[in-house]
Amino acid sequence: MLSFFRVNARYQTVSLVVFFLLLRLPFFLGGAPLLIPELSWMLVGEQMHRGFMLYRDVWDNVSPFSGLVYWLLDSLFGREQWIYQLAAVAVCIIQILYFNYVIHAREVFPERTFIPGALYALFLNISFDLGTLSPMLMANTFLLFAFGSIVKILVKREVTNQVFEMGLYIGIATLFYLPASIFMIWAFLALLFYTGSTIRHHLLGAFGSIFPLLMVVLFFYMNNGVESLNRNLLTSVFQVKQYNLNDFSSLLASLLLPLAFGIMGYMRIFTTLRFVNYQTRIQQVMALWFIAGVFTIPLMQYLAPMQFVIFIPPAAFFATHYFQSFKKKNFVDEIQFMVMGAVILIIQYQGLRGILPGVSMGKLENLRVKSAVLPPDIRKKRILVLGQHTGEYVDNFTATPYLNWDLASYDLNNLDNFDSVIHVYANFRKDPPDYVIDKTNIMPKLLNRVPALQKQYVQSPWKGIYERKI
Repeated sequence: MLSFFRVNARYQTVSLVVFFLLLRLPFFLGGAPLLIPELSWMLVGEQMHRGFMLYRDVWDNVSPFSGLVYWLLDSLFGREQWIYQLAAVAVCIIQILYFNYVIHAREVFPERTFIPGALYALFLNISFDLGTLSPMLMANTFLLFAFGSIVKILVKREVTNQVFEMGLYIGIATLFYLPASIFMIWAFLALLFYTGSTIRHHLLGAFGSIFPLLMVVLFFYMNNGVESLNRNLLTSVFQVKQYNLNDFSSLLASLLLPLAFGIMGYMRIFTTLRFVNYQTRIQQVMALWFIAGVFTIPLMQYLAPMQFVIFIPPAAFFATHYFQSFKKKNFVDEIQFMVMGAVILIIQYQGLRGILPGVSMGKLENLRVKSAVLPPDIRKKRILVLGQHTGEYVDNFTATPYLNWDLASYDLNNLDNFDSVIHVYANFRKDPPDYVIDKTNIMPKLLNRVPALQKQYVQSPWKGIYERKI
């Protein structure tokens, strides 16, 4: 397989696409479990499609451009998981082809092959959750475009106005996934250490990064949503995270091989003396990418392989050097590639199908949507879940802005504050739920604080569920 991708021919572009689609075949044959974050993204798009504004009317910490994509998908296709998976396939193919194009066209390695794209395609299948259209995946596309701009600058050995384009890509990536803003520092250090950039160039790059952010802030300012933007997006990124150790073990199992081969490839660079100057600088820029990615980890909302898609470009980059460092007649690299691919596919199948009985590793049980036990009457209804939602929204629609419980608790756990009570009542009146599923025993206190709601909602025959009077 590895020797096949060593062949430098135009048809290999099609081969990369076919190779990736074959790796993703399990998603199309048997489907993939719905994840809680994935369901939340669908609900965000659904609410925006109904005319509600993100952050102001929909309390969630998804970044604005990601919310825009989810709104577009829901407007065109509705709440369909396979659409999100199909869109993720398209984004992945763009990344694979662009990554290989940059490496191939700019002669980043002495040997021009399609191995970089093949490794990138393989690493995009380290876990089944990479099969959904996550904000991290979309942001990674524009970070790759920024990397391509830096490579052009290093190859030409002169800094041009292209630094604005580089900054613009990073700014757009930030609007898809806020922790990607760390890569503004990555770009600054790359220009500072490896180019003859001046203060003017740095300012131009900084303006390119900040410009799309300013446009988004201006939009929310014009729509009376700056305070909501700050509370739901900016402030929430810096909240203390509580990670689950089961997710951590699944994460290590998925990332072990890509990171291991990436590290081995990086170590082999020091024993290879056939790189020209700009190739060495590109290697150092990619090493900085990895370091920048490490600083995004504390900003992640939860631990899952799809959150670590930012590490795939440096892993594929240095793993390429590892496999190219072998002599062509040496079959050790071929065997290692096949074994690595087989193990990655086993991990993927384990997560999707549970082929190893009794083993939960890789299945991401804590992120899967679980079937909610609800009365038969609560179906296709507008509901509000007071607490962390798991599967209540699968067959229902969300009501009120309180989609993300961590953000909703800003109001609902602060009912002794008069302003919070006013906010809750206004949100109920604007988008009233048919049922309120109270997991945290907040509803009695809320009804006591707001007599108008007490007239509208009564305890249903089912415990913890309140029904709206018609």
